[in-house]
Amino acid sequence: MGFLKKFTNKLTAPEASVHLNLSSFSVSLGENLQGNLNVTSQENFQTTEVRVEIVCTEQARVLKQVYDPALKTSIPKLVDETAIIYNMKPSLAGSTYFSNGDNRNFPINVNIPAGAPPTSLNLDRRVTWTIKGVLAVDGRPDRSSQIIEIQVIAPTIQPTIQREVVRTVVMIPCKYCQGLMDQTLTVCPNCGAQRTI
Repeated sequence: MGFLKKFTNKLTAPEASVHLNLSSFSVSLGENLQGNLNVTSQENFQTTEVRVEIVCTEQARVLKQVYDPALKTSIPKLVDETAIIYNMKPSLAGSTYFSNGDNRNFPINVNIPAGAPPTSLNLDRRVTWTIKGVLAVDGRPDRSSQIIEIQVIAPTIQPTIQREVVRTVVMIPCKYCQGLMDQTLTVCPNCGAQRTI
């Protein structure tokens, strides 16, 4: 390999097409996101890892004190802040050699944690989930697929069904006060007399 080729390789990602094929673009919290990562190589190269990267990002509009040099004081101002809430990089394959013309599929089966926030869009808060496939290469930029936004939804809660038990209560008169009482009682709830058979 010539010096120029080695130098160019350090600056460019491997020639390969990387495509994500998901079975569904919507998944419930606690369930598995499934699909496959398709890689078609146009050159010979070695990866250190084949993986997917799943990121949950929250963008929120918050009220912060911001210094205003004209007023020489801090004033409250609405600003947008972004934070990565959840980030995972599950490996689909370890070190892999790709030859020119190779076409391989790597299965994806990743659990979305039940405690993570679902996708949401409000006036002042937005939670988004994205996924992309990555071919990690030492000494060169990584080759990535297109970033796909997925919908992560809260699981539906099945209502618990309670059965109503209907019981027939036979009432009998007390021998002393003539008040009605349940036939299973041994003492009259009205007068306190002992029941006689």
